[in-house]
Amino acid sequence: METARAGRIVLVRHGETEANIRRCFADSDDTPLTDAGRLQSRELAFRLSREFCPEVLVSSHFLRARETCEIIGRVLGLPTEAIPGLHERDFGSLKGQPYERLEEAPDCESLDAVRRRAMAAIEALRVRYPRREIVIVTHGAVIQAICGAASVPPNCGIVTIDNATDNVGRGFGPAADLPVGADH
Repeated sequence: METARAGRIVLVRHGETEANIRRCFADSDDTPLTDAGRLQSRELAFRLSREFCPEVLVSSHFLRARETCEIIGRVLGLPTEAIPGLHERDFGSLKGQPYERLEEAPDCESLDAVRRRAMAAIEALRVRYPRREIVIVTHGAVIQAICGAASVPPNCGIVTIDNATDNVGRGFGPAADLPVGADH
């Protein structure tokens, strides 16, 4: 008799961008990865293949997340899909500005609003892919909002959510030795 297994959500932050290096909020949804970001993504794909059993691979529609997802997909032999609701927090007038100015933005999307829209997208994935291991390539503020963390994970950092219990496990890395910055 086969036991039904619980699925798992594996949240992954995209690879490094120029905005991360400059410690600024991205000024465009189409910010590409750096060479280091592409290397981080490839290393992450190998880590995912060793430590997890990815069956579904999705991402935010922002270029940096899609690029990370596509690199992972090529290594794992999985198709990729961009899903609405997983995109980065809207930083309003802070686009292109240094991270230190976050407190100055009255037009920033709240972390609670980010959490609500991202959790709705994740819930839809749980229904669509029950008992499957789903890798979601997204953004630091999305992971921060979902996990209630005080800070964002490093580029290509990993956080897991057990579908049966909603327990959140933190497993940041593998990019700990590569240049990292806050998301955006």
